Amino acid sequence: MNLHYLIQEPKTIKDKNPLLILLHGYGSNEEDLFSFATELPQDHYVISVRAPYDLQPYGHAWYAIHFDADENKFSDNVQAKQSVEIIASFIDEIVKQYPIDAKNVTLIGFSQGAILSYATALTYPEKISKVVALSGYLNQEILPEAIDTKAISHLKFFVSHGSVDQVIPVDWARKAKPALENLGLEIEYHEYPVGHGVAPQNFFDFKNWLQR
Repeated sequence: MNLHYLIQEPKTIKDKNPLLILLHGYGSNEEDLFSFATELPQDHYVISVRAPYDLQPYGHAWYAIHFDADENKFSDNVQAKQSVEIIASFIDEIVKQYPIDAKNVTLIGFSQGAILSYATALTYPEKISKVVALSGYLNQEILPEAIDTKAISHLKFFVSHGSVDQVIPVDWARKAKPALENLGLEIEYHEYPVGHGVAPQNFFDFKNWLQR
């Protein structure tokens, strides 16, 4: 496997079970989102993945973030695109290794993980069915130059953000809805009165969305 991961197997094993892949944020690890795995739909495989780049003194990242002298932040978009490729090949490997329904793979990403969930789904729509993007934004610079609207037409998005997020401004998150709707996609968008985190109501709402 090209990435380290934690797995929760479904309570009921079918011929093919759906899969939820959890992608953590910058400086975190695979245990972070896995802490709520037991609350997710019980008929799914739940796999929480560790990002490939190690940070000092601890934690992991999907791509580097650089600061300039004026404290402006820059994402390493080359590394971000490489991580999209890594996630795509990880999905291929996991689907071969476990009895997973390859037509029912959902990405649940937080922050950097959400940014990469958007990019992976829009770059490799044949591998993904749904995306839950928590506290992230649609980074146009890591998306394909041309997007085939027919190939992505099945994708569904649940997008949420904290209205007082101090890490990723809520204005950035709000741009996803019109951008995805312009591509003809179905998106449910929510805001919660919190900072850079997942409110209990947010968790409840996306879980209901998954079960629908």
